[in-house]
Amino acid sequence: MPSPHRIYTTSVASVYPLYVAKAERKGRTKAEVDEIIRWLTGFSQEALDAQLAEKTDFETFFAQAPRPNPARAEIKGVVCGVRVEEVAEPLMREIRYLDKLIDELAKGKAMQKILRG
Repeated sequence: MPSPHRIYTTSVASVYPLYVAKAERKGRTKAEVDEIIRWLTGFSQEALDAQLAEKTDFETFFAQAPRPNPARAEIKGVVCGVRVEEVAEPLMREIRYLDKLIDELAKGKAMQKILRG
């Protein structure tokens, strides 16, 4: 059996500043990054802050997500050369959904469209 992908054991807190920096370089905000993560996972802001403070890994982070948004299935497109809707591994798909939403934010897409409103 192959070893799990390294990203699964990476802490969300170690990648989070990269998401924020990517957004801020394009004139977006940390608050918008947080809103995207809350929309995707169902975490409250307090719970998200706690997950980051605890340096929770991606596998645990998505496993503990209280209300994964059913509309996340509408997230389509390519991120890192991979079509997100074709990612077979469920955890990797969740991570790619998040990557794709952050990409859309950095590309200037309106929050309503990013959040599939």
